[in-house]
Amino acid sequence: MSNADSPAVRLRGLKKRFGDTVAVAGLDLCMPRGSVLALLGPNGAGKTTTVEICEGFQRPDEGEVRVLGLDPHTQSEALRPRIGVMPQGGGAYPGVRADEMLHLVAACAADPLDPAWLLDVLGLEGARRTPYKRLSGGQQQRLSLACALVGRPELVFLDEPTAGLDPQARRLVWDLVGALRRDGVSVLLTTHLMDEAEALADRVLIVDHGRAVAEGTAEELTEPADGRQELRFRSQTGLDLKLLLAALPEDCEATELRPGDYVVRGTVDPQVVSTVTAWCAQHGVLAQELRVSRRSLEDVFLELTGRELRS
Repeated sequence: MSNADSPAVRLRGLKKRFGDTVAVAGLDLCMPRGSVLALLGPNGAGKTTTVEICEGFQRPDEGEVRVLGLDPHTQSEALRPRIGVMPQGGGAYPGVRADEMLHLVAACAADPLDPAWLLDVLGLEGARRTPYKRLSGGQQQRLSLACALVGRPELVFLDEPTAGLDPQARRLVWDLVGALRRDGVSVLLTTHLMDEAEALADRVLIVDHGRAVAEGTAEELTEPADGRQELRFRSQTGLDLKLLLAALPEDCEATELRPGDYVVRGTVDPQVVSTVTAWCAQHGVLAQELRVSRRSLEDVFLELTGRELRS
């Protein structure tokens, strides 16, 4: 297989340890070119380590790694001009001005985008003379994204690209990722925002403890395996769900996913919907935002990785 025909990213049996800590434990991944892949997982699941290995910043202990058909460790000189990297923490010099940083990165590319145009698109024109350390967190994120895109890469790694961004800037980043896909650029992103993964990614890979626990499109992952439906609604916190279940058919179950967010799973027909609303009315509470839906990606994520906090 030639480099041009190879996947954007292929991992086989990837392993990486840091002392006694296993960061990646035999991960497999195949990302087609021109696609967007969201890599999801709790803190410490191995996402950032995996991405850093693909970028050539970490060396794997075991396994095969190919990025655009190249080994990112032994062929980094050939690979580096073809990829864009947006790391966590920005990666810029604290005292450098925004436009200086972007021009420096652009000077390393054979055919860069116009830095002034990119600063304007990302809403940084007014901050172009501001030192990096004096930029707001959102401005630092947008400058880091500009540095990842200015070299016209074939593949972009985005590590939590919208962390700390306001809704307007977040939407801008989403639009840019969509434009990259339309231009045939491959995008591998990590995110803790499930709606972001659902909106942007062609495929989602969920990892935990360095291993893949689920992979597929968002639709495939959220499709209930048993075919049961879900009725979701909002109300006051702490409803007595045992009393609600007593009024529902035997095949139903009810859960308070988050304070005030409820889901009833089972055969959801008009009678079940009527029972829930009538039960709420009898107990003096209002069922709001009532809707029949499938599981959300966040529900799947929590089912697979647990609900306990990770350090």
